Amino acid sequence: MSASQPASASDPAEFVLARLDALASALAPGGVHAKGLRRLTGGASLETWAFDIEGEGGSRPLILRRRGGGGEAEVFETSLPLPVEARLLRAAEEGGVPVARLVRDCAEADGLGEAYVVERVWGETLGRRIAADPAFAPARAILGRQCGEALASIHAIDPAGLPPLEVQDGRAVLDRYADIYRKSSGPRPVMEAALKWMEARLPTPVQPRLVHGDFRNGNLMVDPEDGLTAVLDWELAHLGDPAEDMGWLCVNSWRFGVTHHVVGGFADLEALLDAYRDAGGEPPSVERVRFWQAVGTFKWAVVTMMMYRTFASGASRSVERAVIGRRLSECEVDLLALMEASR
Repeated sequence: MSASQPASASDPAEFVLARLDALASALAPGGVHAKGLRRLTGGASLETWAFDIEGEGGSRPLILRRRGGGGEAEVFETSLPLPVEARLLRAAEEGGVPVARLVRDCAEADGLGEAYVVERVWGETLGRRIAADPAFAPARAILGRQCGEALASIHAIDPAGLPPLEVQDGRAVLDRYADIYRKSSGPRPVMEAALKWMEARLPTPVQPRLVHGDFRNGNLMVDPEDGLTAVLDWELAHLGDPAEDMGWLCVNSWRFGVTHHVVGGFADLEALLDAYRDAGGEPPSVERVRFWQAVGTFKWAVVTMMMYRTFASGASRSVERAVIGRRLSECEVDLLALMEASR
């Protein structure tokens, strides 16, 4: 098997472990071999593996992110190449954003294909636990402030030092998802009304800044006592309106039933904006955040539709996609609530 064609072996875990074992000395001081490999997620094309490198002073816990061969096609987004994501992680760390530290941006000779390795960060990512579990009450008391600070740091990163990223303003995002919706569904009254409502409220474009693109409860690593330990999943990062990240964080679906806390089910919008300002950011207006909250809700509605289509067509047999597809009506209720609140 050549380094340029790391095709999956009959046992993918065996293949990955062998490649990591060969990289042990580069992944940890005095690294001898890799052990404890286990796959954490199965995504459409991206694999996430946890493992340890045994070396000087004990084991070093690490995470491998790797683009596998094949799998189901993504239904609504195209993720960034992993080398670009790795460079974003490095820039985010240098900018003071809590992230998993980049250990290795894998080269072709490593035999893993498109991949990178980061330190393993401890904490919880299950949004429902973060929003409602009594054990996370100390974290919830500080998490809104921490998210405001992290977003200010992300949006302060100079785009000139980043790899080329797509620019997406409100018009572009709305047009993209309106097109997907209309190609995948007949007219739905709430969706049509929401589109007209958002088009009438398109905000004035701003100087594009780095936008995480998927900053929400569920993509945050949270310690029960210390709160935010890492911002995860940078594959949808782009240049755009910083308020997009805030609006997405406020989408009702990411509150996991704790609807009275607008920010991720754990904080109020005022706390988020105040922390953003205190950290040096220029907070957007509440109206601008609400616009992006509506766009995010519309986006998630479209995603639920596409998830169900992949299941109904037989392209995917994932029960999870069928279940997510049933959440379209929740998104429509949320859109109605946002439109009613603006009257």
